[in-house]
Amino acid sequence: MKSTIGRNISFTLFGESHQSAIGCVVDGLCSGVKIDENFIAKQMNLRKAQGKISTTRIEADKVQFISGVYNGYTTGAPICIMIENTNTKSGHYQNDVLRPSHADFVAINKYGGYSDYRGSGHFSGRLTAPLVAYGAICIQLLQQKDIFIGTHICQIKQLKDQLFSDDITILKQEILKVNDLYFATINDEIANQMITLIEQAKDDQDSIACKLESCVINLPISIGEPFFNSLESILSHYLFSIPAIKGVEFGLGFDFIDYNGSQVNDQYQMIDDKVGLKSNNNGGINGGISNGNPIKLKVIIKPTPSISKKQDSVNVTKMCNETLEIVGRHDPCIGHRARVVVDSVIAMALVDLLQEKYGYNYFQGV
Repeated sequence: MKSTIGRNISFTLFGESHQSAIGCVVDGLCSGVKIDENFIAKQMNLRKAQGKISTTRIEADKVQFISGVYNGYTTGAPICIMIENTNTKSGHYQNDVLRPSHADFVAINKYGGYSDYRGSGHFSGRLTAPLVAYGAICIQLLQQKDIFIGTHICQIKQLKDQLFSDDITILKQEILKVNDLYFATINDEIANQMITLIEQAKDDQDSIACKLESCVINLPISIGEPFFNSLESILSHYLFSIPAIKGVEFGLGFDFIDYNGSQVNDQYQMIDDKVGLKSNNNGGINGGISNGNPIKLKVIIKPTPSISKKQDSVNVTKMCNETLEIVGRHDPCIGHRARVVVDSVIAMALVDLLQEKYGYNYFQGV
C-alpha cells in the first residue's frame, strides 16, 4: 500500500479509522511558513459532523504537530501531523458480510484479509481530516499570494444553487461568503431546502448524492503542462483521492455536448491593454495550462454507501447470499462536509505546482 502524492512536496497519509490516530507527513515544504493554528482549527470545524444531517460520530480533531514546526514556523524538515481517534465503536463492524459499494470486497482480495476493516480502515472518509489540516496551511499560503479558492454545494437532487458568478468582483465576494459557511451555498434559501432533503433521506434510512462547484481566482497564467501533467490531470488526481468522488468536470464539462464550437469557444479581446477572454467555458485552462481566467470545476459525490435499509450481499466466510442491515453512525449526505476537503486538495495541488514553477523559496516567509 502506498499513500503518497505530490511532485515537489510529498504528502503521505497514515492511519486507519479505528486505530489510535491518523495523520500525514509532508516533505518538501520550504522553511519559514507561518502556521496559523486558529485557521487550521476553523477549517477542521467545517469538516466536523454537526446535527441531524451528519453522522453522530463526533471527533475533537485536535491537530498536533509532531515535527517540522518550531516557534510557529516550518523548519524545512518533514512535517508530521497527528490527529487522535477518540470516538470509535468498533463493535458495529464485521468482516464477513460485504457492504455494498464499500471497499470490503476489493480490500479482502488485495490485502489477503489483513487490512483493518473497522470503520473502513484506511479507506475511510475519516482519513480526509489530515487532508484538511495540511490543506489549511496551503490555503493560507495561496491567499498570501492573492489566490483564493471556494467551493459550494451546487446541487442535491432537483435542488440547484446558483453557480459562481463570471464577474470577478462578485465572484470573490461569493468565495469569501461560502468559505465561512458550514452548509455552503450562495443562495441562503436553497440551503434550507437542501437540508430538508438530507433530513428526509436520513429518516428513510437512506442517503443522497451531491454536486459541488469549485473556483480558483488569481492563479497565474502558465501553471501546468500539456498532456500527462496538465492542470486538469493533476487536480483530478488529487480530487479523485477523496473517497466517494465519482466524477470531475472543468468549465462546461459534460454540458459541451449541447453546443457547437461557435457557441462555446472562449474568444479573445483586449481588456485594459491586456489579452483577455470574453467567456470562460473551458474553466480557465487551455492545453492543460492555466490561462488567467478563474479555474472552475465541479465534482459529483455519490450517495454515502452505509445505509440502514436491508440490502443483498454475500457472506464471504460461509460463501452464501445474505441480507445485510448496517448499524452504526453514518452520514446521509457527505457533501457539506466534503466541500472543505475539496478546497484543501485543490490548494495542496496548487502549492505543489507553484513551488515547482517558482522555486523552493517561493512561499518562504509567507
